[in-house]
Amino acid sequence: MKLFWAPQTRSPRAFWMLEEAGVNYESEIVDLGTDQPGDNGEFLEASPMGKVPALKDGDASMSESAAICIYIADRYCSGTLAPMPVHPSRGKFLYWCMYTPAVVEPAMSEKLNNVESNKARSGWGDFDTMIKTFDDALEGHDWILGDQFTAADVMLGSSAIFMRMFNMLPNSHNLDAYADRCVARPAYERAMAAVEAT
Repeated sequence: MKLFWAPQTRSPRAFWMLEEAGVNYESEIVDLGTDQPGDNGEFLEASPMGKVPALKDGDASMSESAAICIYIADRYCSGTLAPMPVHPSRGKFLYWCMYTPAVVEPAMSEKLNNVESNKARSGWGDFDTMIKTFDDALEGHDWILGDQFTAADVMLGSSAIFMRMFNMLPNSHNLDAYADRCVARPAYERAMAAVEAT
C-alpha cells in the first residue's frame, strides 16, 4: 500500500487512518508545485486531478481523504473503525465521514475569506450552524457515534484539531475535549511522527 502525500495538505488524515488500522504502508511525497505533480502513473491513476492524499492498494486506488478513510476502515477494520453495512449506525457513520468535506471545509473557507454566508443557497449552511451541529452531536459522547472510535472521528477530529490550531474553534467544552482525546490517541501521535520524519 502506498500513500501519496504532500506537507501542509489534508494528508495527515490519511496517515492517521492508516495508523489506526495498523496496516503496513509506504509513503511518497508529491511535489504539488509542478505542472504534472508526481509525474507518475501510479499517482495519477489514484488521483486524476493531481490532488493529495491519494492511495494505491493493489488494484484499488483513490484520492480524497474521506474516500481513503472509508476504504481503509471497510477493507481492513470493518466492524470496528466502520460499522458493518447492515448496522443501524452505518448511515450516521457515512454522514459524519462526509461532514468534513461537505460542511466543515466550505464553512471554514467562507469564514476565512470573509464571504457572506447564504444558508438558503449553500448546502453547508454557515459556520455557526456547522459548529452547533458538530458540538451538539458530541454531547454526552466521547466519539461521534458514541463510545466507539471510527474513521468518522479521523475526519472530524482532524477538523477540530485544525480549527483549534488556527483559533477558529469557538469556546466549546465538547469540541475542545474531543480534540484533546484525538491528539492523545497513540495512532495520531504515530501519524504525526511519520509526517514530521519525511
